[in-house]
Amino acid sequence: MAGSRLIGGKAHAARLKKLAGQTMVREVGKALFAAGELIQVEAQISITAGAVSGKKHVASAPGEAPNNDTGTLAGAIETNQVAPLVVEVSSNAPYAAALEFGTSKMESRPYMQPARDAKRREVEQLVRHAVDRAVKSSKSGDA
Repeated sequence: MAGSRLIGGKAHAARLKKLAGQTMVREVGKALFAAGELIQVEAQISITAGAVSGKKHVASAPGEAPNNDTGTLAGAIETNQVAPLVVEVSSNAPYAAALEFGTSKMESRPYMQPARDAKRREVEQLVRHAVDRAVKSSKSGDA
């Protein structure tokens, strides 16, 4: 088909350019931040559910989420958007990594990875809906 042209080629190229543009970044970025907050809350719940603080505090078993004692670990978990399409959920408690991954003297008490895994489907759905919104926007010319 030498010499033939794609009908609507310019409009299609413009739509593809919009899909790679700010509308997509904005929609997916918002979805990723919401997803990070879902993971944050799940991690906080896993730490605080059923935990007893103070003298009656009992440490969690290895492999289970840490039991809340002072509230520092759960309270230090935060969601940050570090780039338009990069969200980080972390705890700034000084012992957060030691609990999550363990040490040479203590087995792990993971709370972040299980929270991520528990929310995986919801996260995927949030991002999928964000992409769908951006695609629909590119069709209507709203971008």
